[in-house]
Amino acid sequence: MLHRRKFLCGSALALGANPVLMGSAPFLLDLLGQRIWGMGQPGESGAKTPPVTKPRIAFLGTVVRNLSHSQHFLDRMTLGYTWGGRWRAPRVEVASVYIDQFPDSDLSRGRAKKHRLNMVATIEDALTLGTGKLAVDGVAIIGEHGDYPQNYIGQYLYPRYEWFKKVVRVFESSGRSVPVFNDKHLSTDWAGCAEMVADSKRLKFPFLAGSSLPVTWRLPQLELPLETPLKESVCVAYGGVDSYDFHALETAQCMSERRKGGETGIRSVWALKGPKLWAELARPERKTAADLVVSALNTSHSLPLELGYMSAPVDLAWATKALPEVTGYLIDHRDGFRTTIILAKIADFNYAGMEHSGKIHNCQFMLPMPRKNATTADFFNPLIRHMEEMYLTGEVPYPIERTLLTSGMVIGGVKSLSLGQRKIETPEMAVAYKPFAKSAFRTE
Repeated sequence: MLHRRKFLCGSALALGANPVLMGSAPFLLDLLGQRIWGMGQPGESGAKTPPVTKPRIAFLGTVVRNLSHSQHFLDRMTLGYTWGGRWRAPRVEVASVYIDQFPDSDLSRGRAKKHRLNMVATIEDALTLGTGKLAVDGVAIIGEHGDYPQNYIGQYLYPRYEWFKKVVRVFESSGRSVPVFNDKHLSTDWAGCAEMVADSKRLKFPFLAGSSLPVTWRLPQLELPLETPLKESVCVAYGGVDSYDFHALETAQCMSERRKGGETGIRSVWALKGPKLWAELARPERKTAADLVVSALNTSHSLPLELGYMSAPVDLAWATKALPEVTGYLIDHRDGFRTTIILAKIADFNYAGMEHSGKIHNCQFMLPMPRKNATTADFFNPLIRHMEEMYLTGEVPYPIERTLLTSGMVIGGVKSLSLGQRKIETPEMAVAYKPFAKSAFRTE
């Protein structure tokens, strides 16, 4: 692996990188968080009023290789993406790029040359552009994938928290802050997650985080009204622990938070695997969860088949036999609400929720995955769209508390597995919040 500093020293001149692009004129932030170039205040007598330019973003990524998250985000923020049946140019400008690792499969060097990107040696340089003070209009932290160690319970130690704190220190030393996006969950311990959210509140900057699942397409286009009398939610999906479990939890939580009274926080997380999980779901006390698991499975398009079709009706008995290798999280909320997620050998994300009346809502969250049923990973497009809106307007599409709570659920689930599938009490995760009126998922 090529060391980042060695690469940067050798490539800066070749790429024509200048730490202070756009000349030396000062910039001001208007009410939309956009940059206005000129020597005077907007509207000031005699002041120049040139056109508003794109927000300039500091891009911080762990590794840019084929199908890594940094590749997906960086390409869309520099080349563009499809939206509404058209190709859309980026509504932001990538002012600087900090990449942490350069494996043999690195794509960042080619992207930098193609788009004349300003690659820098430190996170501080990415935010200050060599000026010593904050000189960008937004920050994107893409801390997913790469060669990082695991902790004692099996979580990959991606540097999201550490990078976020460096960003915060630049904000503090500069006396101002700008919107921040953090890809996926926040950190690997609850204290770090809570501190990140507290920093955003203390410094009053928009903070958007999470994954593409809550904002991707839904089939059918289900939006639960606010104050829906839900009693329980389930997501049956696929993938591994400390990765796709977060996606499944966000799939459930973006629906669960719309229940009557909103979210109240969680009381406990209990992770179970294989026969232990199926045995627990077969208990009478888990009938609602079992019914919802069956509903979610009947929403899937990727169930295991024998000789081209189902071998039996899809019910709990079928699932127990056809899907023996499963991992599940059973989550108790503080108001009595329950969430269950199951990771199984299927290839889609399926939600089911039950009202107190017994009415079931269900839909599939569409994730057209490269190497499975797609090539372009366009489920990233709506997340990019919401990022741009945040950088342009200072408004986020959903509360950061959702990501805080789902980050805590992941921590609880991984810890439960590491302790031999023991229930984990989570009194510290008493995160109460109300969702926004609009779900913000993709409908076009």
